[in-house]
Amino acid sequence: MKEDFYDILGVSKNASDAEIKKAYRKKAIEFHPDKNPGDKTAEEKFKKAAEAYEILSDADKRARYDQFGHQAFEGGGGFGGGGGMNMDDIFSQFGDIFGGGFGGFGGFGGGGRQRRVKGSNLRIRVRLTLEEIANGVEKKIKVKRKIQAPGTTYKTCGTCNGTGQVTRITNTILGRMQTATACSTCGGAGQIIDHKPVDADAQGLKVTEETVSIKIPPGVEDGMQLKVAGKGNEAPGNGIAGDLLVAIEEQDHPELQREGNNLHYDLYVSFSEAALGTSREIDTVSGKVRIKIEEGVQSGKILRLRGKGIPSLNGYGKGDLLVHVNVWTPKTLNKEQREFFERMAKDDHFKPNPDSGEKSFFEKVKDMFS
Repeated sequence: MKEDFYDILGVSKNASDAEIKKAYRKKAIEFHPDKNPGDKTAEEKFKKAAEAYEILSDADKRARYDQFGHQAFEGGGGFGGGGGMNMDDIFSQFGDIFGGGFGGFGGFGGGGRQRRVKGSNLRIRVRLTLEEIANGVEKKIKVKRKIQAPGTTYKTCGTCNGTGQVTRITNTILGRMQTATACSTCGGAGQIIDHKPVDADAQGLKVTEETVSIKIPPGVEDGMQLKVAGKGNEAPGNGIAGDLLVAIEEQDHPELQREGNNLHYDLYVSFSEAALGTSREIDTVSGKVRIKIEEGVQSGKILRLRGKGIPSLNGYGKGDLLVHVNVWTPKTLNKEQREFFERMAKDDHFKPNPDSGEKSFFEKVKDMFS
């Protein structure tokens, strides 16, 4: 089982943003690879801390994690907040949390680490049917993304000597202060274009269309955003590709309405069906099922079909299908029917009596329509 993000950082579930940031900085300093060269265990803990911080430092992601756990970011297709993060991802996204430079803790050797620029993210919207949401689905989507144009070459930036950073030393009343900022010549990439083909842009990139396979887990909700790592725009040189952000849009179902993990179905039965009882075949997200309507059913009766709803995103069971029985009162009557109801108008069995177990009224209806 994957370790809890709060436990990784050593904070409580109601920790403030400042407490989460402080805890991450402490963990990152403790397990930084420059401080623990060659220590794979420390490197793994460093990655886990960064993954936890990526989720818990974002209000939306934190809320989804609190509600659904790790399943909110793990669809089997590379989704997630920090799932699959590498060292370049971490230093690219969170290097500035230490006050300048990537890994520059002062004495840990972080100042010489080359910055890797990350490409921009792409956003798409995927429409899903209720059946696809209930069962999970793999979608193949055509995406236009920027990639490094074949034939493009780069050379080391002369301004920063390939580090992607420019260090400045200033004298202050507190003494000499050293700060590191992204190189303005190469944009922090450490490299500049040496040669590019005519169809490439100024960064040596070109637009291409690619089919991306997206595995969507069961139980997602409308408005939820998933991430496919590395399928956004590429970055020039040795940069890191951006991500493909997938926004979920739930299509309306013609007969089923969703409420959380439960589904609702309005079943209309005739007056005679309500009196005599019947059976009906109805749609569910896993196929059709036949249900039995007992004789004497009252309008407003709710039949619960357990486990016929939407699976929980965190894997803990399924919701139910709630069938709402609505007795349809005829709007027009023929002569024979009208005469019958006129005779019954003053019959005691027509008076609402929820506590009564008598069924003689329904026997009269049976006789009428037999």
